[in-house]
Amino acid sequence: MAATSMSGMGADSQGSEGLQRNAIGLIEVLFQSITHMAPAVAVALSIGAATGFAGKLTPLAVVLAMVACLFTAYSIGQLAQHLPSAGGMYTYVARGLGPFFGWLMAWAFALAEPLVAPILLAAFGFFGATFLTAYLGIGEGFTYLWVVLAIACGLLLWWLIYSGVQLSTRTGVVLGAIEIGIFVFVSVVLIINAGSRNTLDVFIPGSAGIQPAFQGMIFCLLAFIGFEAAAPLGEEARDAKRTIPKAVIWSTIGVGAFYVLCYYAATVYFGVDRMGEFYAFNEGDPWGFMATETLGTLGGILVVFAIINSSLANASSGATAATRSLFSMARGGLLPKMLATVHPTHRTPVNAVNFQILVAVVVAVGGGLFLANDPYEGLGPINIYVFIGTMLGLLFAGMYMAVNVAVIGFYLREKRDQFNVVKHLVVPVLGVVAMIPAMMSVIGGLTIPLFDVELAAFTGALGWTAKVVAVWMGLGILLYLWLRMRNPGALERMGKIYGGEGPGD
Repeated sequence: MAATSMSGMGADSQGSEGLQRNAIGLIEVLFQSITHMAPAVAVALSIGAATGFAGKLTPLAVVLAMVACLFTAYSIGQLAQHLPSAGGMYTYVARGLGPFFGWLMAWAFALAEPLVAPILLAAFGFFGATFLTAYLGIGEGFTYLWVVLAIACGLLLWWLIYSGVQLSTRTGVVLGAIEIGIFVFVSVVLIINAGSRNTLDVFIPGSAGIQPAFQGMIFCLLAFIGFEAAAPLGEEARDAKRTIPKAVIWSTIGVGAFYVLCYYAATVYFGVDRMGEFYAFNEGDPWGFMATETLGTLGGILVVFAIINSSLANASSGATAATRSLFSMARGGLLPKMLATVHPTHRTPVNAVNFQILVAVVVAVGGGLFLANDPYEGLGPINIYVFIGTMLGLLFAGMYMAVNVAVIGFYLREKRDQFNVVKHLVVPVLGVVAMIPAMMSVIGGLTIPLFDVELAAFTGALGWTAKVVAVWMGLGILLYLWLRMRNPGALERMGKIYGGEGPGD
């Protein structure tokens, strides 16, 4: 490994010690968000998990999640105009709500974003093994083939993000276009083959009301996680104050429309009354089954290939976002300084990259083996995806709520002359309200009188997700108090050191 140099708080981020400025344009930034959402993996796994709760109303659950995310996407765009930063959302919250809430956002993000890559390595391992065994006849009977493939994907991922932001983001453009193209084609074929079964009932609550859609919304929200992933590229994107807001909003709209198309197609083809059994059907590969039934073996191969492709693309974009945020926190003195090391040639945060890949492989493999049978018998990599995915949905719902509130605080405190009631009050408040059903579907205990809905907490392994998040955030509060005593300056500087404008700008 080549020698590295430290990027400290006082370093000029445009100098030899900083990230590479003006390295990527709108297309790469847009696909950073698109591939972070992992359209094909989200269709197969994230929204697939929602079918067990939402049933035939899964397309409606997708629409609800998209609307909720659009409010937050708009709010992020309003902040990104003034705060182009590798710190992303926690920079926004620090500037809008102060160092305590900024720290809590950073702490939540420090758990959430590095866990995106592990679940994608698990997905890569599972569907890669399916591709080799079911379609190529390779490795049949080898129970741990998915483990080997997950590790191999981790090594490839390390090379992509270690080698530079241009390579990783441009690879994402190609991979993202491939996966979306395949699933759009398959979805259109399914709709045509559904014939008279096509119906708008999938968007209209029936006798069970809207509760199923709300209960499945957390998994649909998981499918949208990543629309904000363009934000941490604020120091590496050209004209970041324009490209970041555009990427965040248009990725949400475009991928949201894609999800609605895919799950409308799946629901009317598979059967509106059978969607409760959709997720585990065909040993966890219902999309492969439907594609094979309508297009022959080639259809199944295309779908599995798209999901494998999506797993790598999403892992790359997720790891890129995570490493930039870890780098920013370390640069500000909130994490060990070694994570602020920048490679002198590739200009990537090399130690943050190494740490991310190690975490990704250990969590993907260890978690998949530990959760081999809960909740889906024999589907360990799928189980770790669902478990961590539920936890990510809860974390990001809370973070999105905080960002919306931060818009109000930032424009009242620092940009009062630009404050707009609709943009900087109404939209953020709607963004907060829209996230409540998704968050409470995990925690439970919420009654929504308007819709006559009572959301109960998840049980079994999924019941631990809210507890893990609660413990993590409790530790974050204790650590904040410790930092307040030991290094208060770093906390006070949180909103100023990540490449955004200073308070007086």
